[in-house]
Amino acid sequence: MPKHITANTLKAVRAGLDYLDRSQDANGSWHEDQGGQAYPVAVTGLAGMALLANGNTPSRGRYAPRVERAVDFLLNCSTSSGLLTGPTQDNGRPMHGHGFALLFLASVYGTQTKPAVHERTKTVIDKAVKLTAEGQSADGGWLYTPGSGDEGSVTVTQVQALRAVHNAGLSVPRGTISEAVQYIERCSTSEGGIIYSLRSGGGPRLAISAAAVATLYNAGQYDAPVANRCLEYVWRHFENSKNFSKGGGHDFYCQLYAAQAFYMAGDKYWDAYFPDVRDQLLSMQDKGDGSWSGDGIGKAYGTAVALIILQLPYKYLPVYQR
Repeated sequence: MPKHITANTLKAVRAGLDYLDRSQDANGSWHEDQGGQAYPVAVTGLAGMALLANGNTPSRGRYAPRVERAVDFLLNCSTSSGLLTGPTQDNGRPMHGHGFALLFLASVYGTQTKPAVHERTKTVIDKAVKLTAEGQSADGGWLYTPGSGDEGSVTVTQVQALRAVHNAGLSVPRGTISEAVQYIERCSTSEGGIIYSLRSGGGPRLAISAAAVATLYNAGQYDAPVANRCLEYVWRHFENSKNFSKGGGHDFYCQLYAAQAFYMAGDKYWDAYFPDVRDQLLSMQDKGDGSWSGDGIGKAYGTAVALIILQLPYKYLPVYQR
């Protein structure tokens, strides 16, 4: 087993995957009444990533049928503009869902064995990349709808999705990435963290700062001064408190990106971080159905995030690898 993966971890992961297996809708999406129904595209993208992180593909693995249905659902969410969204526009904030859906489709693209689906996936990805590039603000970031402004959390989803597209061997506009990196750099504060948006002012946000570290690494900025300062800013908050909750109501979101940042930063950080968060996640799991409930969005979201974190050491997905 990978380092720090225990027998209890394997049991918890299987229970979580079984929950996603049972809870997928007939149309291939995941949603529930706790809030996830407002963001079916985003949650489906994340749930799909959790299945891929276990080594499943549309044609191989215990949960292959779920992956295939998720692909079908998200391909059907492609609009004429290239935006990946559903009828509700993910509660009027479609760019989060667009980013997570593009991340998943790009990650699964190379495993497609059906020529027609493979070609359709490429077409959808190309349109989605074009929409992302055209929806970038003049400052280099993205907001909840294409071209409407910018803020950190949406910017993170777009850059990470574009990295997955690049990993799949498909075309990504280089200027789009470099402008996004400059945007994150301009949002950096003297403490090393990242503020909500370039025009927002105020102090750094821990969750967005954690996401920024992972994003800068995805953009290839492994040794950039801004990445190093931001990593140390985030690490100070985690080193001083081992509690899963970091305040702000976005604990699962914060841990999702902190885990990626610490894993990609190397064993110094990962060995100090993962065992504690692993054990806390195992204690937080609903032993009845195998799910996690996260950030008030619901069980599918919480379960997907927990599974991505717990399965990072498996190294199945290039976008999450060192």
